[in-house]
Amino acid sequence: MTESLELPGKAKKEAYSMAVVVIPAYKPDEELMKITDRLWAYGCRMIVVDDGSGEAYRAVFDKIKDVCVILHHPENRGKGAAIKTALSYLKNGAPQEEKQSGDVIGVMDADGQHLPEDMMRLLNFAETHRKALVLGVRTVGREMPLKSRLGNQITRMVFRLVSGVAVSDTQTGLRAFGPELITKLLSVSGERYEYETNVLMACAKGRVPIEELPIDTIYRDRSNSSSHFHSIRDSVRIYRDMLKFTLSSFSGFVLDYLLFSLFLLFLPHTAFCVLLANIAARAVSAFCNYSMNCCFVFHTNRRMQTAARYFALAGVILLLNNLILGMLVQVLHVPVHPAKLLTECLLFLFSWLMQNCVIFRRERVYALPEGKEGSCAHPGGKVGMI
Repeated sequence: MTESLELPGKAKKEAYSMAVVVIPAYKPDEELMKITDRLWAYGCRMIVVDDGSGEAYRAVFDKIKDVCVILHHPENRGKGAAIKTALSYLKNGAPQEEKQSGDVIGVMDADGQHLPEDMMRLLNFAETHRKALVLGVRTVGREMPLKSRLGNQITRMVFRLVSGVAVSDTQTGLRAFGPELITKLLSVSGERYEYETNVLMACAKGRVPIEELPIDTIYRDRSNSSSHFHSIRDSVRIYRDMLKFTLSSFSGFVLDYLLFSLFLLFLPHTAFCVLLANIAARAVSAFCNYSMNCCFVFHTNRRMQTAARYFALAGVILLLNNLILGMLVQVLHVPVHPAKLLTECLLFLFSWLMQNCVIFRRERVYALPEGKEGSCAHPGGKVGMI
């Protein structure tokens, strides 16, 4: 990873405040200058990351270099990579005279969709909630462009199903947190827009409190043309884990269904033989599905504890599978093959939730102020709205 940096001229002569704002910028316009001028007036330090904007945008960065630290990516790497570059600089790269270990950190977009005044509100709140991730949440209403509104609603629903935590605005780019979370945020995967969703997931699973503050959001037009978010490509990145699990489960279902159908070619369609074929097919497909989930979905080693939990879940699902299948075939007289399809669809979501939240859950820790590692209890398992 190679980045160049420019230190601020005026900033060297002024006393720094206890807040630093990270601004990822890709092909910015005059809005970036307005934001930095306003934040400078509030006394904030700023780190602006030029995410491969190119020579055509060099003049924009030159106009703000007196009040900001400018970090440059030689090519576009994505918003997540830009945020991590700034956090790495804060942790390891900043000159000793610039380091303020107690600084709270804010992240905001460069396109003018967030007010500097709202950024200051989040920073002030983060100052007294240093172990929390503070989100500036927008009102999801008709004033929000349709693309953003639909994407936000879908992501909120999926995020709550996967994490068990309700967040009002999963796609907000306005955030603040204490320096205690830098190490944790640097360890989160993702280079582009999926990084922000992955951060929320890591905090939810690691029991880091997530607090919310309502903010104003400005859109230049109904289509939100200033955003660099690509609906299909970036949505695939955001939902990647869910999509991988769906593919893994679908392949397991196909194997299960093919084996089930194959066994029934040689067995009569009595209740006992249908049950026997279902058990045999599920046993083979469960082992294959477990191996795929370990390697490609949840990225965990095959451990005895994980395997025991998984096959205990497989046993519960097998029991439910047989009960539902038997009821559909014997009581409701649904043909056996459509009944099998319907049964698998009903149990898919239950299997995903149990595997993500129980079987393959990842214990997460982060550095506490005293330098010790430990878990931060999430108060009540809820998100706080201020």
